[in-house]
Amino acid sequence: MIFRKKKRSHAYFFLPFLWFSLSIILKGGTKMKIKMNKENNEKTFEEGFKEFVNYCKVKNLAKDTIRFYDGCFNSFTSHVDKNTLIKEIASKTVDGYILYLYGRGIRSVSTNTYIGGIRTILYYFMKLEYLNEFKINIIKSEKRVKEIYTDAELKILLQKPNLKECTFTEFKTWTIINLFLTVPVRASTLISIKIKNLDFESELITFEKMKNRKQQILPMGRILKVILLEYLQYRSAETSEDFLFPNAYGEPMSVRTLEKGVKSYNNRRGVMRSGIHIFRNVYAKKWIIAAGDIFRLQKLLNHNSLNMVREYVDMYIEDLQKDFDKFNALEQLQDNRKHIKMD
Repeated sequence: MIFRKKKRSHAYFFLPFLWFSLSIILKGGTKMKIKMNKENNEKTFEEGFKEFVNYCKVKNLAKDTIRFYDGCFNSFTSHVDKNTLIKEIASKTVDGYILYLYGRGIRSVSTNTYIGGIRTILYYFMKLEYLNEFKINIIKSEKRVKEIYTDAELKILLQKPNLKECTFTEFKTWTIINLFLTVPVRASTLISIKIKNLDFESELITFEKMKNRKQQILPMGRILKVILLEYLQYRSAETSEDFLFPNAYGEPMSVRTLEKGVKSYNNRRGVMRSGIHIFRNVYAKKWIIAAGDIFRLQKLLNHNSLNMVREYVDMYIEDLQKDFDKFNALEQLQDNRKHIKMD
């Protein structure tokens, strides 16, 4: 007898698939929401900050920027335990930190600097859903008039030293002050200038290390050109790759060495006020009082927006009012003509 296999119907093969589909439908569909990894939700502030630093390095942020965030972390963890879970941080935690800074006598401007850094870190955590979202506001701060050198002090500082008697350090510092008053660069930018960055033919200086990491080319100025050419005769550099302003041993100069050098130079001349950044304030004020274009000033100061330039304008508003009637357009157009009087 020949036994034949029973031919199975199509329904036989379809039943398992039908059962699987039905079970998925009963469970609520094929798409399932990804839940927060419990491990991520249990990160401490210190662990999260290390992750944030790696993120900054991947973004290729400047070392000074990462160092700033590190300072903000140290300040914050002097009030909040670094082992605190990120998820436990809330608006009241930040409020407590602000009160802590007040208690230490830190000014509102500096407090806002710390808040800005911590806000960036916490917003990073919020973006990754390590932390529930909440808004962090900058506090109101007083607008303080920026310190500047007086014209009398500047005349003293700009007196050229006797090249037959002075040291190289004194002549170098005098040259640096002249450069600061020609192009308002930051200290970190100045110490990175190399001799090759000077183009005497076109009277331009190329600045490669800027705060926003963008190369900037600025005019040299005819007076500074003469000063730099003379300075290079004493600089005795080996190649154009050498730094323009080295330390006393010909090595790259640090910002701290520059600050100490300017302070010593000022004090020896009887000017007790000292500060590299003050030269930028002087530059901004002189530019504004001379009715210079604020858009060009923004580029010269290397600010990303006009907000900082507007602060300079607000601070020196009284100086802008001097001789206003003499220089405003309407007065100039009157051409000393008499006004017609009403009958």
